[in-house]
Amino acid sequence: MQPYSPQRRTALVLCGTGAHGAYHAGVLRALQESGVKIDVMAGHGVGVGAAALAAIDGAARLWEADGIWRSAEVRTWYRWKWPLRAAGWFGAVLVAVLVAPLLLPVFGLRPTVEPFVVAALIVIATLVLASAASVIAAQRRSRGRRKVEGAWWWRILAAPFGAEPAREAFAAALWQLIRGAANVARPASQALGHRYAEVLADSLGQPGFRELMIVATDLDARHDVVGALLGEPYRNAFMAPRPGRERHAEAFDLADGGQDHAFDLVSAGLTPPLGCDPFLMSFPVESYWRGETHRVCDRPGAIVRLLEELAAVGVSQAIVVSAVPPPPSPHRLSASRLEIRHRLGEVLAAAESSALRDAIEMARLRFDSVYLIRPHHNPVGGFDVGGAYDEASDRQHGLEELMDGAYEDAYQQFIEPVVGASGEQIARVGARRAPRGEPQSEPMI
Repeated sequence: MQPYSPQRRTALVLCGTGAHGAYHAGVLRALQESGVKIDVMAGHGVGVGAAALAAIDGAARLWEADGIWRSAEVRTWYRWKWPLRAAGWFGAVLVAVLVAPLLLPVFGLRPTVEPFVVAALIVIATLVLASAASVIAAQRRSRGRRKVEGAWWWRILAAPFGAEPAREAFAAALWQLIRGAANVARPASQALGHRYAEVLADSLGQPGFRELMIVATDLDARHDVVGALLGEPYRNAFMAPRPGRERHAEAFDLADGGQDHAFDLVSAGLTPPLGCDPFLMSFPVESYWRGETHRVCDRPGAIVRLLEELAAVGVSQAIVVSAVPPPPSPHRLSASRLEIRHRLGEVLAAAESSALRDAIEMARLRFDSVYLIRPHHNPVGGFDVGGAYDEASDRQHGLEELMDGAYEDAYQQFIEPVVGASGEQIARVGARRAPRGEPQSEPMI
């Protein structure tokens, strides 16, 4: 394993789900402050949003005072859909209405049945109307794109959480950077992706702009889809044929022909594979898929595919960032939380941790250097966008604290021991090789 060198082609790989994007923000802030050279921004899951922003010199939109991860709106991400929330509140009211007559005699009052029956009927009717409204809304969203089958109640219960607020937040941040000072309304998803790809392609090579690679999973095609905007000659290497693979079915050149899918892939990455409806991605009629609409979402194990694709386009150094801590040692069991969002988050975190281990072992054979930045302890799960209670410290652990911890981890695990030590080695080598009488060059970081 060779030491870190700023002369080699370096990729920053961001992986995780939901709230773990706050960890990416802290790491990006530290790397930007220290001047670490990054050639390719790559990501899957919530990492696609940070990678897309950082590729067009917009990473600060993640950690600024009014940025994505410090905004109060982040608490609305991946929450229960409104029909289920309404059903919960009205269900509580219904229970109160039905139980109240039984408690009135305790206070010496005589119950009256009729008002409570009327109130119960009103609550039931409201629940039915809320469910019907949810079904109609789901049908309108999917009309003309993709038909669904199943009883009406599965439209409500099958996917209890919504990923739309997360997509909306990153779409707004990207459009704010693209439009600049122009007061122009944000276009639809495909038009936004097309405009984003144009801006990145035109600015590639300028300070602050980097190449991009993002990956999602196509549930209908049953394989990953990879989008990349790369410079020459790496662009040709990305689209080159691979044995046993149809590259036109799984690879999208975001600089030519795949521009419309740039934000579609970001939206797919922001959609967890559990608890949320997949994102519907429509392909052009002239494409390989002949105008079909596929269901796409994230996959915790996509880190392996992402590193494989990066190695094929000349990346020799990879910095992998994950908010999932290392496996715990014995006698470190914590109380199991009963919320379904936490349970799903645990499944995704376990899958990501296992995939991360395999990916790092594989990457050591493909890259000159592989570095991993991750927290030693993190109680915040993928769906804990409002923070989580930490048993170890007996207090609430919020996203801002996760972001600050990531900033420190980046310095302690990579910048100081790796970049700092590499700079000292470069300086020593330069001192030995510099001709006598000529000034010695400063170390590159």
